[in-house]
Amino acid sequence: MSNQVYTDYFFDKKAFDNQDGAYIPLETSDAPEKPLLVPPLLKPDKETDDDIYYTVTAQAGETQILPGEKTKTWGYNNSILGQTIVYPVGKHVHVTLQNHLPELTTFHWHGLIVTGPYVDGGCHAPVYPGEEKKIDFTLDQPAATTWLHAHPCPSTAEQVWHGLATMVLVTDEHIKDLPIPQNYGVDDIPIVLQDRHFHEHNQLDYRADYNPDGVTGPTVMVNGTVNPYFDVTTQKLRLRILDGANRREWRLHLSDDLPFTQIAGDSSLLPEPVEMTKLMLTCAERAEIVIDFKDYHDGDVVTLYSDDTPLVKFKIHQFAPDNSVLPDKLFDVKAPKVDPKIPIRKVVMSGMDEGVMIDGKKFQMGRIDATQPVGQAEYWDIVNSNDPQHGMVHPFHMHGTEFLIISRDGKEPYPNEHGFKDTVGVNPGETVRILVRFDLPGLYMYHCHIIEHEDGGMMAQIQAYEPGKPMPKYKLMDMDTLMNAFAKERGIKPEDLWMAGMDSYEKMGMKM
Repeated sequence: MSNQVYTDYFFDKKAFDNQDGAYIPLETSDAPEKPLLVPPLLKPDKETDDDIYYTVTAQAGETQILPGEKTKTWGYNNSILGQTIVYPVGKHVHVTLQNHLPELTTFHWHGLIVTGPYVDGGCHAPVYPGEEKKIDFTLDQPAATTWLHAHPCPSTAEQVWHGLATMVLVTDEHIKDLPIPQNYGVDDIPIVLQDRHFHEHNQLDYRADYNPDGVTGPTVMVNGTVNPYFDVTTQKLRLRILDGANRREWRLHLSDDLPFTQIAGDSSLLPEPVEMTKLMLTCAERAEIVIDFKDYHDGDVVTLYSDDTPLVKFKIHQFAPDNSVLPDKLFDVKAPKVDPKIPIRKVVMSGMDEGVMIDGKKFQMGRIDATQPVGQAEYWDIVNSNDPQHGMVHPFHMHGTEFLIISRDGKEPYPNEHGFKDTVGVNPGETVRILVRFDLPGLYMYHCHIIEHEDGGMMAQIQAYEPGKPMPKYKLMDMDTLMNAFAKERGIKPEDLWMAGMDSYEKMGMKM
């Protein structure tokens, strides 16, 4: 591992979300400190040598987030967020998807390489209230921290805001052999970062908070906990951090400028560890870091901050010495080769507020915007056409695959971007070149992961097809069917329905 310690957030500071006119600063809640909620691992229904079975239930509930009245929330096998799911690479996974919510939802496996559009769980895979569906797949991808969230466009943002998001850990034999913390709940801890605005009686009111550039709130929730602390009983701690917010970027650092080591990004380990004091995550990005508390003692406290706002306190207790050393090489990145005759694909993310688009168009459920042969590696140039002085970072996400970041405006990617990813923050005025290959046929989405932007039309679809075979025809959801279903479930007329993203189309004079 290099001796260099990086002390920069890397991203264009002019584009930080706190430069936005609609930015809502974080506030330190006066709620009493509580132990950090560490979600339990979801127990399989059954497991054999070759197969593993799970039931994942989307359900409504109430959660004691703040003192006083409980908050009405949604979650997976839980009242908020969910139980952590573990998928072993190579084992055949069977999942029963149950919807116990009052309205339709979808189950999107963000970061899993599975077929689309039905198993992937985008907007074309609805599960209606009271229904269940069964999916199955076998993963062939590196170990990674991925996640599950709702994706029923254009209500993705609202359902995630209610709490429909949980971590999904992909494991393999390689990562099990590494000298890194791996005792879940003790020294291997999920950290889901979100922000919310709590209204009267401690309730969420998404419509009241709605902003077409992304909904934010002043109160930090970490794993659904406000003002959390975690009791540290080991010298080293591995944090699996997810930016699970609808809009907010997190600029993370520890008290005392304590360095930490990033070992993984979205979709794989990094090739080598990267030591740093600052880490910025844009929406939907993940990072795994290892903190070494060797210079701290029983009774000390180390705090994780975003800018100047404390997120979680790590209360140090007596621990046994840990002399393990991270290897210089964590993961062998095998980049697919690109035929130089294949043209570079260009994808332009444009606009802000209601004007967001991809390639000058707003998303239409029935339109396929691009095709790519399965197994064919291509370079994609992802362009953020926002004004460099006044624009915003757009996090670009792809379903059903993982990619490598080749360059930023022709220069090297950030030091912690050399592993596989599925989401990349693109600065305004910047072009990020990525290397993309689809290994499974299917229909997949690509979009900005500011969730209000994807609901507002900053999204497109690509069909990965098998050369020499007929192009499959998929049964795609249409907006009229979706709107009528939501209206019926909410007991209102379709013309009275309001959903996130509708304003963006209406103000642009477009039909969803």
